Parts: sequence; structure tokens; C-alpha cells
Amino acid sequence: MHTALRKLSGALPQSKKFSLYRSFARCDPAPNQHLVLKIAETQEELEACFALLHDAYVGSGFMNPDPSGMRVTPYHALPTTTTLCAKLNGEVVGTLSLIRENAMGFPLQNVFDLTEVRKHEGNIAEVSALAVHKRFRKTGGSILFPLMKFMYEYCTTFFDTRHLVIAVNPNHIEMYESLLFFKRLTAQPIKNYDFVNGAPAVGAWLDLKYIPEIMKKHYGSRPPNRNLHFYFMQLKMPNIKLPQRRYYTTNDPVLTPELLHHFFNHRTRVFANLSERQKLLLHSIYDIPEYLSVLPKLTSNRPHAPIRRHERFSMRCPGQLTIRALDGAEKKVDIDVVQVSSSGFLASISTPIPLQILGNVMVKLGKADISYLQVEAVRSIGKDFYGFTLDSPDTNWKTFVSALYQGSTHKDLENASSFL
Repeated sequence: MHTALRKLSGALPQSKKFSLYRSFARCDPAPNQHLVLKIAETQEELEACFALLHDAYVGSGFMNPDPSGMRVTPYHALPTTTTLCAKLNGEVVGTLSLIRENAMGFPLQNVFDLTEVRKHEGNIAEVSALAVHKRFRKTGGSILFPLMKFMYEYCTTFFDTRHLVIAVNPNHIEMYESLLFFKRLTAQPIKNYDFVNGAPAVGAWLDLKYIPEIMKKHYGSRPPNRNLHFYFMQLKMPNIKLPQRRYYTTNDPVLTPELLHHFFNHRTRVFANLSERQKLLLHSIYDIPEYLSVLPKLTSNRPHAPIRRHERFSMRCPGQLTIRALDGAEKKVDIDVVQVSSSGFLASISTPIPLQILGNVMVKLGKADISYLQVEAVRSIGKDFYGFTLDSPDTNWKTFVSALYQGSTHKDLENASSFL
């Protein structure tokens, strides 16, 4: 249908063409009750996602067949990458991966310029590794739209992501522009995108902050089965299984040492083919003893340049800072804690505060975990970030920090008391 629409609308101005495309959009507010949308976290789920992706990419000419029968990339090894899956009657029929900005960057940033995106605040994630089983590619989005809705809810409520970027085949870019309001990163398609075997690609960007308003304008008056604003922003879909988290972390790493070894050493040669820099980065991320035996060996005997430690977990813990100004007036300021250690933390604060003044902080570490701390703001970083030191952290803080430093998966955080 998409191909036929493109042929019929070829002579129309873009605004009318896109309006025509939107008039054909259909969504099912009540998808098959046996459809489940969740994070891929088991070996079986991940293997099925990577196999589905492999078959779709090989069939489209985006990669050559791999002996493993899977498409696995270095980005899949990162704790900041989350793979989503759609399962129908237990079978994986759709998948995509969300790659948060990380030590390795994004696959598309080697080709597309993200300067315009970075002018706006908020975290960026690349939508990558998208595939739908061939049985459902001509069924009007019966799998694709629920998967996209899951992606939207996960990004806006759990993944602390404002901007989505994507590289797509030129034949598909108008669907993303017209139905979902992506904007192109470049004026012309790139002829060779190495990440998908040199296939042509167009880069695009979506600012999730403004998409509800845009969707409401274009879809708000339509009936439920044609109203993508209602579908994405208001509909509660029981098929979606969002992760259960003890703490207010914003990513969901699932790779145990056993899973890393299985996918990146045993089934594929991804780790063996990494550059020395990429190997160093992995060692800086998985810097706990349990992972050392499965990480790729560092081959160079030359001293390496210092490389900072990269966090396995990201977070956004809301809190409130109380300080007393020089005139004795008490001031309360809302904060978001984004990095922690046993002796301090980094917080996002929109209101300027003085330095070297003692204060008290209440931090909501999770739904049932609250920490009360005495702190001092010791430095400002950029426009809205402040670094704090603290004395005598309480038990909840110690448990939280220990779990972040010693844990490796989101399930570890559920059992955080074992790290204290």
C-alpha cells in the first residue's frame, strides 16, 4: 500500500502528500490479547530477536548472511542499549533496539550530523535493529504500531530520552515523516551507510517533547482506530509490560557474564573483531571481577591513555534540597540526582544556588527507598548541574551506591540489599 501511495501521490506537494498518507493510517486500540511487548532479557528472547533481525537484514540486502544466523553488533553489548520485543503466542515477531548515547557513540553519527539535535537539552537515543516478521509486514502495522507505542512509552517514562534519531532506507523515510513527524537530519540520502552493508540511508530526528501537541493537531479529531494521538499518548495497552524497578534508574541492563560470552564470544566473533579502543571501553564499563574472563583481551603492550570509568546504570532520582541563606531565610529547591558515589553526587538544578553552604537533602531513590543527607554544594558544572559532597550517608544511600557499583543487571538492583 505504501508503494502504491507513493506512486499515486508523486506529483502532490509534500504537505498534501503527507496528509494523504495520514488519512490511510490505521491502529488497533485492542490488539491480539496474546501479543506481549517487553524488554528482551533472556537468552532465548535475545537470540530470537537477533535471528529475526538477521533474516530481515539479509533479505533486504543490508548484511551478508552470518554463520550464527544472528545480527549482533558491539552496541548490543552495552548496558545503555535496550532491546524491545513483540511476542505473539510466545514467538518473537518484532524487535528494535534503543541505543542511548554512550562511550561508543551512535552507529549513525559517523554519517549524519547531530549538531542540530544537540542544541536542545535532553538525552538522545538511536532507534536501531528494527525488524518485523515477514508474516506481519503487510498487515497494516499490527505488530509495528504496538512496538512503536511500547518504544514511545518506554522512552518517555523509563528511558529518560527526549530525542530519537534513526537511519532508514529512502523508500521508508516518508512514512516516518508523515505519520510520526520525524525531521530529516540531512537534505539528501546517504549513498553508502556502512552499518547496513553500504545500503542507502536517510537520517531523521524526533523531539519527543513536542510530539503530543503535533499528534493532537493532526490526529486528535479522528476515531480511535485512526487516531495516533490517542493511540500513542492516551491509550493504556495491557499488552505492554514495562520493567519493574526498585530504584529510579533509567536503563535496564540485562547482560550477565554468561550472556555476554554466549552472544559475543561463543555464537559470534563480535568481541574478537573490536578495536583496541572499543575493548578498553568495555573494560571501563564492566569493571567488576565476574566479567573479566568473558571480556575481550587487551592486545597492546603499550601503556594506554587514561580512560574514565563508564557507568553501567544511569539514573534520575528526584529530591529536594533545603538550604539556609546568609540572611537566615530557608530555601527549598527541587533537584534530580543523576550521578552518585559513596561521598557525593551530581544533581540537575534549574534554580541557581550558592556554593559552600551546608544543606539537607531528601532524595527519592525509588518508590520505597528515601535517603536523608547532610550535604554541601562544592562546584557548579555547566548551566544546571551542581556537585555535592556528603557526610555520614544513611543506610539507604549506602545500599543504593553499592548496588550500582557492584551490580550488573537490573535484576541485581531488585535485590540490592545483598550488596551492602
